[in-house]
Amino acid sequence: MHGRMPEWHRLSLTHCAGLEHRYAKRMNRLLSVLVTCVAMVASAQEAGGLTWTAPKEWEAQGERPMRAATYKLPAAKGDTEGGELAVFYFGQGQGGAVDANVKRWLGQFQTADGKPVDKVAKTKTEKLNGMPVTTVDVKGTYAGGGPMMGPSTPKPGYRLLGAIVEGPEGALFFKLTGPEKSVAASEKAFRKLLESVKKK
Repeated sequence: MHGRMPEWHRLSLTHCAGLEHRYAKRMNRLLSVLVTCVAMVASAQEAGGLTWTAPKEWEAQGERPMRAATYKLPAAKGDTEGGELAVFYFGQGQGGAVDANVKRWLGQFQTADGKPVDKVAKTKTEKLNGMPVTTVDVKGTYAGGGPMMGPSTPKPGYRLLGAIVEGPEGALFFKLTGPEKSVAASEKAFRKLLESVKKK
């Protein structure tokens, strides 16, 4: 008689064990989400031996093929959509020559009357934090194409701000596209991001 556990005691222990199990599962799930978030933030801010700092108001997106990171930019007043910054890293000695990539980016745009944008585009080569950087600024109809694909349908009134940073482990490509007003609103923040790029 004295060897048997009272019914209320057994029920109480079973209830506690169940609660403990559910709590442990919930905590494991929470830790898993937290680790994933930390990993995403870390990987989104470095590639090819380089690190950079993106503005807080730019929303980091999930993984995309061929991209080291993708950011969604806020829309300017009057624009129905914001911009996007895509960061590409293909590996040391990969991704093609700088000039070829600049031509590829310019080839994704046309003027309003359907002509090439080569004569109206702005390109510049400078050094930032000891590394060669080539920048591109072009406006017009964004038609896309090539390995760094653009939209499936042409988008007039678009602008591209691009930068190719020649790092120690290969080139890092920053390609910001979006409606002209939204890109203009993010132009200073993009420049600040470029100035934050440095060797690890």
